[in-house]
Amino acid sequence: MALSRFFIGILLAVFAIVSNVVPPSARAQSMAPAPAPVSDGTSIDQGIACVLMLAALVVTYLIHPLDASSYNFF
Repeated sequence: MALSRFFIGILLAVFAIVSNVVPPSARAQSMAPAPAPVSDGTSIDQGIACVLMLAALVVTYLIHPLDASSYNFF
């Protein structure tokens, strides 16, 4: 009984040592990281266009009730 516990302890110690040594060597052979994203300005232009379209929509809905009312403001 004591001999089997001794061998299990040895196996656990070897496993702990090997598991701490193997991953760094496996990480050394991993793929290179992806290159940094490069913006050509297209996404910025689309964002500005969306904001301008939203502003035009808001202004349209704010002015539309003035056209539909019976009061003459202008």
